[in-house]
Amino acid sequence: MKARNPGIPDIIQFKRLLRDKGLKATPQRVAVHEAMRALGHASADAVADYLAGQEGPTVSAASVYNILSVLADLRIYGRRSSQGGKMVFDVRTGEHLHLYDTRNQTWRDLEDEELLSWMETHFKGRRFRGYKLDGFEIQLLCHPTRKAPVKKI
Repeated sequence: MKARNPGIPDIIQFKRLLRDKGLKATPQRVAVHEAMRALGHASADAVADYLAGQEGPTVSAASVYNILSVLADLRIYGRRSSQGGKMVFDVRTGEHLHLYDTRNQTWRDLEDEELLSWMETHFKGRRFRGYKLDGFEIQLLCHPTRKAPVKKI
């Protein structure tokens, strides 16, 4: 199973993760990671938009997507798919829960150590013919209970 709630890697930890995976800490990768630290869960387009408003290296939307995909393939980041089919990346890779807002198609981390412990205990030692359990992901589908405030012009 994955590490429980390791947190979000700071820049030094991120550079060490890259080095351990045989990758260089290019300015573009570092910029993408800084954006992901700020955003938490984001699509490549959202990261590219965020970077466009920041000082630092220019990173095209295609490069952002490639960087995020490589980081997810290496399990440095997580990967999720929204209801609209848009790929969303998660800067946290440890076991944690998500609230998925079905109206706004946004993700939020949810901490519930009791549920995670129950799941781990429940599945420990269970066998699934032809499969080995690597871990689990839980997302709770929800929607806002309050209307968004009306903006006055």
